Amino acid sequence: MLNLARIQARMSQLNNWNLDGEMIAKEFNFMSFKEAMEFVNDVAEIAEKAEHYPGMVIDGSLVRLSLTTHKERCLTDTDFDVAMEIDKVQ
Repeated sequence: MLNLARIQARMSQLNNWNLDGEMIAKEFNFMSFKEAMEFVNDVAEIAEKAEHYPGMVIDGSLVRLSLTTHKERCLTDTDFDVAMEIDKVQ
């Protein structure tokens, strides 16, 4: 479990993610559905390696991801680590 100061510090390391209650979230816009799906497949690879799976909403060329540690019911460093890896994809 991260305290507020640690969450704020980790948020400053991310690229346009938003704090949404006890999760972090980001929307990704693509030129086509195919590009969005290629991105989702890349995210799936990251999630499998980390054994930490984001929530995903796919709406055409828009992908919304959210991360939280369900087991802990809060944000952990793992959420931020996975978000940082996802940011490297786009």
